[in-house]
Amino acid sequence: MAAETARQRLAPLAEEDTLSLGERAYRRLRESIVQGMLPAGRKISERSIATELGISAQPVREALRRLEQDGMVVTLPRRGTVVAEVGPAQLGELGRIRAALEGVACALAAERIDAGSLGALAAILKRMTAGTEAGDTEALDEANEEFHALIHRATGNLFLIRSLGSLRAYDHLGRHRAIGSTPRDLPKALAEHKGIVAALRRHDPALAEARMRHHILRSLVTNGVLPPPPRPMRRP
Repeated sequence: MAAETARQRLAPLAEEDTLSLGERAYRRLRESIVQGMLPAGRKISERSIATELGISAQPVREALRRLEQDGMVVTLPRRGTVVAEVGPAQLGELGRIRAALEGVACALAAERIDAGSLGALAAILKRMTAGTEAGDTEALDEANEEFHALIHRATGNLFLIRSLGSLRAYDHLGRHRAIGSTPRDLPKALAEHKGIVAALRRHDPALAEARMRHHILRSLVTNGVLPPPPRPMRRP
């Protein structure tokens, strides 16, 4: 159908990028799905995507295999590869899984993080503070990505790093659809990030895990991905 073929074209991949073609194609396609350029149900043609990205079909095939493992695309009989439908219930389930894994990652990081990484986190917190005061959500998003990626690397656990990398795509998708977050929530997020770093400095795995898990779950509620927790009943 004409409506299915009309969409914004993907920009060619930059030649100077040091990542592999498969990794770059994977990230570009994932970003396009998150941003809605490739909406749910859209058929994906390896040849067309390869032409738009300016690469051969093999890296695109590799990227699509990874996206299928992530659950972001599916292969259907007689239709080929299409963008998967990710509904609110699935986003909520994946958000809970991510909260648990982020907590485990933060606990491992608390045991293994070194002074250099702690210094890098302190520098990121300064940028977060400046971004919060200025209400600069773009700068905060960038700093937030670096914050979590640094903690993931500090675990030294490749499985966790890859798993959380896949799950963060759904976090971006949830935030892209979000309607609940407001500038008033920014100081709360900053305080939570500072608390996480404080727990890491103390090398306290239990505290680091609890604070990270609370931070992720609270952000999911704020963004409307999860419902608010029930209020405790008052005793008569």
